[in-house]
Amino acid sequence: MKTIERIYINGEFVTPHGTETFELISPTDNTQIGTVRLADEVDTREAIAAAKAALKTYSQTTPAERIVYLQRMYDAVERRQDDIIQAMLLEYGGTLQFTREAAKSCLAFIGSNIDLLKSFKFQQRLGDSDVLLEPLGVVGIITPWNASSGFICSKLSTALAAGCTAVIKPSEMSAIQTQVITECLHEANLPAGVFNIVTGRGEIVGNEITLSPDIAKITFTGSTAVGKMIAKGAVDTMKRVTLELGGKSPNILLEDADFQTAIPMAAMLAFMNSGQACVAGTRLLVPESRLEEAETIMKATVENLKVGNPADEDTAVGPMVSKKQYQRVQDYIKIGQDEGAKLLVGGQGHPQGLENGNFVRPTVFSHVTNDMRIAREEIFGPVLSIISYKDEEDAIEIANDTNYGLFAYVSSADDARAKRVASKIQAGRVAVNQFSFDLVAPFGGYKQSGIGREYGKYGLEAFLEPKAIC
Repeated sequence: MKTIERIYINGEFVTPHGTETFELISPTDNTQIGTVRLADEVDTREAIAAAKAALKTYSQTTPAERIVYLQRMYDAVERRQDDIIQAMLLEYGGTLQFTREAAKSCLAFIGSNIDLLKSFKFQQRLGDSDVLLEPLGVVGIITPWNASSGFICSKLSTALAAGCTAVIKPSEMSAIQTQVITECLHEANLPAGVFNIVTGRGEIVGNEITLSPDIAKITFTGSTAVGKMIAKGAVDTMKRVTLELGGKSPNILLEDADFQTAIPMAAMLAFMNSGQACVAGTRLLVPESRLEEAETIMKATVENLKVGNPADEDTAVGPMVSKKQYQRVQDYIKIGQDEGAKLLVGGQGHPQGLENGNFVRPTVFSHVTNDMRIAREEIFGPVLSIISYKDEEDAIEIANDTNYGLFAYVSSADDARAKRVASKIQAGRVAVNQFSFDLVAPFGGYKQSGIGREYGKYGLEAFLEPKAIC
């Protein structure tokens, strides 16, 4: 049982003013694994004040000085890789396969910003003007429970690279992950107040960050519904926002694709992080002429996926983060059946022997039409919809017929053809014949998948305000 009773403000671990506690429940067996004391509005204001005071000096640092700070951060996080993995396994049941890569990504995010600072030009000459790219100010960073450490490392390292200071509100459901990463950042010996971490509820801590006139920008990863609330609240003080929101990513298999390779990869893309991933490829588009073949391979693939203890080497799908999320997925499986989709594999209920946890049977529906709710709404669980199409133009039309546009995938034996199709998909990223996560290229969504971009120079520029001196 872990008891977390401190937050982090102005370079110190402090006891919150807030007194509410939140129980941390293992998704693997629904036993209590910890308790966290939550911050409140008073704590949040103190954190914002500390970040505002630190901004005066930190915003004047040179890129070389910031590289030193980020390298310290990198080294501290590298020393705690195993602890980051164990926290994710325990707290939200991320599989060992996924958590290992997620822990590595913490380092990759920081390292990419170190590399970027070595070449990025904060002063440019355009026309007859000098353009200065200056730090925006204090940044509010709001992160979700899934792979929380990675989101903190990504967003904070970018803010620090830009010369901004930060107030971080992680999900209360990720308190153990947050504790580990806070200890890492403390060990990095960054200037006091440059980062502050206040774990609390969105309607309390998140709302205070959203409304505060001393916060210049919010960067948020989470649901589209919450993102809209943040955007509405932020506009009163004209905060800049970067919102990375939900997705319903299409995965187009063109008729010349190698299905023996592409179908297992499609299952992996749909069920990554047990389906609890915004970039999951949850709509699989296959040509009508090869639908039966796709069903046969997919059924065999999914039936051989291990669902179970996330700490086992061969587990492919772990539990849902909470009973609430488990029930949400169950409801959608029933909706798919009621809508008339063909249940290819999986279905309602727990896998045998896993009744004590929030485990879902990996489920695939076929004969899905794009107007069904299971094809249009983000489920955030291991549920895949197979949709057939007539020709290439039909596939593109179906792929784009969605409120979302975060990620997409295209597979073909012809790379040039796949890239041509990819260019017509309305999504912030389209992966061709693979799953790659390039940290130099921009990442973000079209339509209701978000506003703005992260990673690389596009991500850094989102933390900077251009000033023209003519």
